[in-house]
Amino acid sequence: MPDTPDITPDSMSGTPSPDSSATSGAEAPGVSTATPYRVLARKYRPASFKDLIGQDALVRTLSNALASGRLHHAFVLTGVRGVGKTTTARIIARALNCIGPDGNGGPTPAPCGVCEHCTAIAEDRHVDVIEMDAASRTGVDDIRDLIDGVRYRPVSARKKVYIVDEVHMLSRNAFNALLKTLEEPPEHVIFIFATTEIRKVPVTVLSRCQRFDLRRVEQSVLVEHFRGICGQETVGADDEALAMIARAADGSVRDGLSLLDQAIALSNEEIGSEAVKRMLGLADRARIYDLFGAVMAGKTPEALTLLRDLYDGGADPLVVLQDLLELTHRITRLQLVPEQAGEGLPETERVRGRELADKLDVATLGRTWQLLLKGIEETQRAPAPLQAAEMVLIRLAFAADLPNPADLVRQLRGKDASGSRDNGSSPASQNTTALQTGGGGARAVAGGQSSTLPAPEENEPQAALDSQEQPQLQATLKPSEKPRPETFEAVLALLRSLKEVRLVHALRSDVRPVRCQFGQLEFNPSPAAPGDLAGRLSKILEEATGHRWMVSVSSEPGEATLAEREAEAERAAYERAQNHPLVRTALETFPGAKLRRVISGPPLSDQSDTTLNKDPETASRNEDGA
Repeated sequence: MPDTPDITPDSMSGTPSPDSSATSGAEAPGVSTATPYRVLARKYRPASFKDLIGQDALVRTLSNALASGRLHHAFVLTGVRGVGKTTTARIIARALNCIGPDGNGGPTPAPCGVCEHCTAIAEDRHVDVIEMDAASRTGVDDIRDLIDGVRYRPVSARKKVYIVDEVHMLSRNAFNALLKTLEEPPEHVIFIFATTEIRKVPVTVLSRCQRFDLRRVEQSVLVEHFRGICGQETVGADDEALAMIARAADGSVRDGLSLLDQAIALSNEEIGSEAVKRMLGLADRARIYDLFGAVMAGKTPEALTLLRDLYDGGADPLVVLQDLLELTHRITRLQLVPEQAGEGLPETERVRGRELADKLDVATLGRTWQLLLKGIEETQRAPAPLQAAEMVLIRLAFAADLPNPADLVRQLRGKDASGSRDNGSSPASQNTTALQTGGGGARAVAGGQSSTLPAPEENEPQAALDSQEQPQLQATLKPSEKPRPETFEAVLALLRSLKEVRLVHALRSDVRPVRCQFGQLEFNPSPAAPGDLAGRLSKILEEATGHRWMVSVSSEPGEATLAEREAEAERAAYERAQNHPLVRTALETFPGAKLRRVISGPPLSDQSDTTLNKDPETASRNEDGA
């Protein structure tokens, strides 16, 4: 988009009519009554490569190509809105067809702007420069008309230039119809495509074009550009107001010029920061810092009061949250790259940002960023944006009091240095509960006290599960050793750890183990067992243990399947529970009650040495296995 032109715009040279000055009084600055008013984005559109701002790589490449005569036959220009894609295409057309003021010039990176071709292209009336809006002409018939015109030579210009704007809107068939002509066009034809959605353009088209990615224009460059335009328009503007307009433009020159046009109309002779804040619905930057500081300090009432004051002053709650998000990013950058993060900021914002960066850590800022992102989405969808923004601030204020996740992990793992020296005397160690396993059962350690829980009985299903998980525990404790399953249950546990779900199901339900030792397994399969079960088991066990396994099918009856043993254990537990005096009393007390399910667990009969069960009656009930 345009840099500050060196020439005075057309509309500045007109003279007011005699009656207009008498009826209107004082004339607005920069406005001529002789010609219709043109918006700044059109009035200061670049006429040559030197007027383009923020696109140095593109300007250098095209200038060198024009000077050396190595210009490609097709270009694709991509970038966000308002960075100069269509403008660049027109400059290329002028550079190719310029004949100079004397009519004898050739292609040049600096078109004269006064010859017939430059003038006609600038006024969008040149017969050999065809602009096509692909958003409204998307079909293959439109491309067919374009291709039919390619064969004819230019009427008056040196090159026939086709500029296709929003090219990504073309249909698939339209793109396909263009491929052959785009690959081998006549020597007098140049194609220039412009798009904001480069990913929607087929790769077959991109491979035939020279691609240029137009960058967002930096904020400082925009401010200087706007200051030059204000000077030509004889309108004053302070630096803060221009910085706010440049920030709102988000790298788009056209957006920034539209906002500047609006600000000139609002302020008439002097563009002030307060007027721009009201126009954009922005909050006071100093108060945004106050709000952020209150939220990070957990001062919820103060934060809500500040938000209400900003809202009453005309600030949009969504914009306030976006400002907080931007401030979070800026403070994070001040911590990580302080030499770069303060560029383009006023001194007051730089000082306050540094103060906040010194108080907050990166983990807290990252959490704040995530909460604000989520809150902005909620506020956009909420029927009452102010209430939604208040809830976001409340969440942020309460989250500010949460401990650092790294500290929590350190406490949970018992890595606190003072706690390890005091051997459990610190508050962190007193609140830590660990579970130690051993051959005689499990030992629960809590708050420096321990109690022994006996191992489950052999006829309980829990005992079978414990025996299955024991090899997994050993493998966890000794990861460098290969597993050595000696029992059928250990083989099942190994397969479970290998995520062999189908094999585990088959071994539990469809296999009667005959004999099992390390390296050998015999079983009697049921008719429902897979036919290749033995071969698959042998291969998987050999890979897991590093030892050859002989897995064979036996005709011996073998033991009951593991599923049958578990079912029998559950049935026995159900019968014991049903015959228990306490259960019988409960069934008699509540007529119609039924015993639905028994959850098996370790008996509590041997826990007389703990503080959990001290009275004899409870101990007797534990001995009965209730």
